[in-house]
Amino acid sequence: MHSKLSSAGAPPPAEDDHLRGDGPLVVEYADLECPYCARANLVLRDLPIRRIFRHFPVVSKHPRARVLALAAEAAALQGRFWELHDSLMDDQGHLEDPHLWARCETLGIDLDRFEHDRRSQVVAERVERDFRSGVRAGVMTTPTLFVDGVARPGLPGEDLIARLR
Repeated sequence: MHSKLSSAGAPPPAEDDHLRGDGPLVVEYADLECPYCARANLVLRDLPIRRIFRHFPVVSKHPRARVLALAAEAAALQGRFWELHDSLMDDQGHLEDPHLWARCETLGIDLDRFEHDRRSQVVAERVERDFRSGVRAGVMTTPTLFVDGVARPGLPGEDLIARLR
């Protein structure tokens, strides 16, 4: 299922976007506590795509979503965004602070700096910027993928997967 939203669409790639891979561009709005986002991640990481991740924490359904987004941005300041992202998506059953700290240690993230950064205004503004851009783009659920300017809410279907291979 896909829909053309009557919104501005996803903003184009920015210099500070979290980007990895090569191939067709997919802009993803996701929530790090969302089980559907974790399932989509399993599909997306195996596709030959240029993937931009943007935060869209849905705190009404996932109470730790914003905390996790802040944590991922704090990890990004140490060059470890994708590593923490993948770790969180691969094991959503352990998302409380003691588990975050253990993940940081495993990933070589300086814990004191991480704790300071995840509570900083800079990190909060980054998460809020992503969220607002999603709202302007018409995102209403996670995950929502933008491919060729078209919003595709929910899990990627077989048609999209085949198209991106």
